[in-house]
Amino acid sequence: MTEPLRPTRWALGGARNVGYGERFAELMERGEDVFGEARLADAMVPRGATVLDAGAGMGRIGAHLQAQGHRVVAAEPDPALVAQARETWPQLVVVPLEILALTPEALTAAGAPTAYDLVVCVGNVLTFLAEDSEVAVLAHLGSLLAPGGRILAGFHLSGGPATARSYAPEAFVADAAAAGLRVDHRFGGYDLRPVDDQYAVWVLSRA
Repeated sequence: MTEPLRPTRWALGGARNVGYGERFAELMERGEDVFGEARLADAMVPRGATVLDAGAGMGRIGAHLQAQGHRVVAAEPDPALVAQARETWPQLVVVPLEILALTPEALTAAGAPTAYDLVVCVGNVLTFLAEDSEVAVLAHLGSLLAPGGRILAGFHLSGGPATARSYAPEAFVADAAAAGLRVDHRFGGYDLRPVDDQYAVWVLSRA
């Protein structure tokens, strides 16, 4: 029998997570730009690519990429965010599973591809993982890449959510290497600004 997955930092945050999805919905209603990550992701792949939005939240990134003509699967374990994503973007395929549960069998059962040209894992997802699961998650994301596929990841280095971990760049690079991944690029934001100590955007591929 497969052991149950340990609770993520997000799940342990409980009531402190309330309002996340609503905040983005309000920003969108006001016409704010909340798709910077998606624009970079779109530029990284040819039209019609297969994209996994891992830790999709309320679906904003996956929905934008789908609108650009890509085949997108959004994976999100939080039931409230799954419901919001499905209500806001009914055409978006949302798989209600966390990353380590995205097995080939689960993806096939959901009618989703089992290999992706791009895996998007942004919005601090990697800082909300279960304790000591980072290498396993990164390795699993790497296993979902199609030949030549890449991972786009991003998280706060400082000033992030209170319930998230602090993930130093050197620790992330070491974890990526242990997971069989190579860091191809690092930036300070999704607009490709220079590296800073506030936020880190990473482009990874299989080593």
